[in-house]
Amino acid sequence: MNSLRGVRVDKWLWSIRFYKTRTLATDSCKSGYVKNNKGITLKPSAETKIGDILVIRKAGINFSLQVNELISKRVAAELARKCYFDLTPESELKKFELWYLANRGTEYRDKGSGRPTKKDRRELEDFKVYDFEDYDEFYDL
Repeated sequence: MNSLRGVRVDKWLWSIRFYKTRTLATDSCKSGYVKNNKGITLKPSAETKIGDILVIRKAGINFSLQVNELISKRVAAELARKCYFDLTPESELKKFELWYLANRGTEYRDKGSGRPTKKDRRELEDFKVYDFEDYDEFYDL
């Protein structure tokens, strides 16, 4: 993309679409959620270089990204994926999947199908009932 010597960390994280806005990227850096591979917290103005490894804590998950290319402008997602290599461990990705499943929206009902009947509602409640005894056995608590 560009032959830059270094790009601000917040700007790079925003441009690879890791954060939706540059303000969120800056706030994340200021809060201490962005570190290099040595564990040093990076300020928003810290410069990234090709080959740097960044550890970013987002939604309770530690993402590890290696800088492959420096960009300072926000680009299409397809081009942004080429600018970094994801080194995130499998265990952290599992946490992300669980977080994503937990934060999904509510149930979906086709438009025009009307309100659920009493029978539909009862079936849905029976389906959603969770037996906590099975939970203890499954996780060996």
